[in-house]
Amino acid sequence: MTASSGSRSGRLRMSPESRREQLLELGTRLLSTRTLEEISIEVLAEEAGISRGLLYHYFGNKQEFHVAVVRRAVEDLVAITAPRDIDDPLEQLAVSIGAYVDYVAENFTGYVSLVRAASGGNEELRALYEEGRRALTDRIFEVTGPEGLAALGLSDSPTMRMLVNGWAAMLEVVIIDWVTDPRGISREELLERLAKALPAIVLA
Repeated sequence: MTASSGSRSGRLRMSPESRREQLLELGTRLLSTRTLEEISIEVLAEEAGISRGLLYHYFGNKQEFHVAVVRRAVEDLVAITAPRDIDDPLEQLAVSIGAYVDYVAENFTGYVSLVRAASGGNEELRALYEEGRRALTDRIFEVTGPEGLAALGLSDSPTMRMLVNGWAAMLEVVIIDWVTDPRGISREELLERLAKALPAIVLA
């Protein structure tokens, strides 16, 4: 009885910010195996063991909830693929792509539904999706440095950034296809080819 009362007190003492954070974490976990549309306020309330009314206190409606979950998922992807302390820029690129591949494989259903939602006319989700891709591509220029960029055959210019964005779009399609059906290509070979595709595209 004492433990139960303490548990209830602990929940009551949780700040609104902590509770919202907890619900967002749950939402992103659910997104790994469900489409965005399948993650409703009702589903989250059931999984969290709280009332729908309380959830509406933190997320005004289903759209606001979806936007918050997608924003968190994008932040997670950007963090997971952050550059490591690797000197060789091509190897660094392959390592980041590897983290991207692993993320898509582990969150495939939700990731694909996010891509589809972003291309389906939802302006808020599209903006978040494009913001995430821009963060992934911009840091190639911001983190690699002039010498590393030169080693990849890149220089920082609007034209180069446009080409890198095109490479990122191709990357996304190939990774989704590969996770669906590897077609005999190993993960290591996939990473090598995708990394080498960047200098090949910009130098073509």
